[in-house]
Amino acid sequence: MSSTATIDAPKPKAAAAPAAQQPTPAQPLRRYTTAGLMDDQREIEIEHAGRIYRLRITQLNKLILTA
Repeated sequence: MSSTATIDAPKPKAAAAPAAQQPTPAQPLRRYTTAGLMDDQREIEIEHAGRIYRLRITQLNKLILTA
């Protein structure tokens, strides 16, 4: 009795989804230096949507923004 084995051809893989494209900004982002923004101060106030936020430079030279 002879047996025959069949080999199935590999199934085609689904096409990979195109990589998500990041929208390109219409204008480049504005960049500010802390020296220019803080004007030699360690803490400033920023008003946004009717609220006052404080941006300060810590002793370890990190930035903290609080409401």
